[in-house]
Amino acid sequence: MLKADTKLLFQGDSITDGARHRGEGPADPSGEHLGCGYAMITAAKLTLSKPEMVIRNLGISGNRITDLYARAKEHIWNLEPEVLSILIGVNDTWHERSRSAGVEVERYAKVYRNLLEETKARLPNISFVLCDPFVLDCGVVTEGWREEVDERRAVVRELATDFSTLHVPFQDAFDRALEVAPPAHWAGDGVHPTPAGHLLMSEAWLDVVCP
Repeated sequence: MLKADTKLLFQGDSITDGARHRGEGPADPSGEHLGCGYAMITAAKLTLSKPEMVIRNLGISGNRITDLYARAKEHIWNLEPEVLSILIGVNDTWHERSRSAGVEVERYAKVYRNLLEETKARLPNISFVLCDPFVLDCGVVTEGWREEVDERRAVVRELATDFSTLHVPFQDAFDRALEVAPPAHWAGDGVHPTPAGHLLMSEAWLDVVCP
């Protein structure tokens, strides 16, 4: 999937955003445009052996699936990536619980499918990497979160099957990591990974995309 000069785009919410610098494009040699999370770690590993790859991170903190869909033309289609990695879904649950502004699972599935269908129609040769949303049992995560996020994971798995694309099971990776350290070691608030959590995510992503 990843050729030496592949154009790879990471999309998602704050987990992907990673406090990235907004003022520079993909040619920024400092890498600040990639943020300080799993996208940056993954890009560093990939470009170590594939220096011609063009890797961009346009995750935006707070995004739900509806936000990502709304900005798809500017932040996906116009950029014409060859590989699109998407991690989205935890805010669709979190925003409902915090301020009644979430996206119910059924609508999440519908909008996500529309996004993929329209992207494929506009960019027929694009490849997707669909990543599971995840939570850990600590911080802001309370009763009922995991069950709902698991429903969103099921949506992502179904979409990955329907679109014959790669699927990264982040929740499974974190669940296995709990044998090594407690939840807060991997994501202090139960949602946003620690440095160790981001490294875990990068390894899980690469295990699927570059086995």
